[in-house]
Amino acid sequence: MPRDDTASAPRSARTEKSGRRIESLLAVAREVFAEKGFERATTLEIAQRLGVSEATVFTYFGSKRELCLEVIRRWYDQISGEVERELPQINGLRAQLAFVVRKHLVNLMGEGAGICALVLSEGRTADAAFGGVIADLKRRYIAPFMHALAAAREAGELREGVPLRLLRDMVFGSMEHVLWDYVVSGKKPDIEETASQLTDLLWSAFVPADASLHALSQFRAEVGHALRRLDAAGPSSPSSPSSSLTPRKASS
Repeated sequence: MPRDDTASAPRSARTEKSGRRIESLLAVAREVFAEKGFERATTLEIAQRLGVSEATVFTYFGSKRELCLEVIRRWYDQISGEVERELPQINGLRAQLAFVVRKHLVNLMGEGAGICALVLSEGRTADAAFGGVIADLKRRYIAPFMHALAAAREAGELREGVPLRLLRDMVFGSMEHVLWDYVVSGKKPDIEETASQLTDLLWSAFVPADASLHALSQFRAEVGHALRRLDAAGPSSPSSPSSSLTPRKASS
């Protein structure tokens, strides 16, 4: 049976137009949610900014929360993809920790306090269904870092006796305090300086408890070995400055 190209062409055009409309709607919704937060944002304002009726919004999304969730999902998809590509290319746990800390602060503060507050607040939503979806998005985002922690522990580079989930909570929990302070005060900290300071503080909890003592012991052993080599070589024999100043006895 011949294909009805005349029927498929309009369908394709409608699908393309619908896709563009959804992208535009999500872009405007992201702006409004970032500016006003979830509670104060309205689907009516989103529709008005887009130049469509409010009914058009509900053609694509069943509720304001569903629309907000899709905005957050798109945001997480973008940053998760970046971490999944970039983190495995970094060698060494400390460098990986530094990358994760800086990347997270840039992701949350890079677009202003609005999107930061939206992501943090909606991450604590009481709605079980939507809260579960956001929890899944977070797990994907954090997964590459958890894989790095597991590999470091297996290699003996990570402190024993502390569950990986606690190390994870320490990293992202400390950053959440920084981010909430930014949201509440409106004062954006220096991201590079803050990331560096946090990395230094966190790293002290990551390394094995005896790592510093081992490094010091190794340094002392190397210094002792160098001193013994000097002693074995014997004293150098340049003429003493004092001997050159001693007057010679006159010959008879």
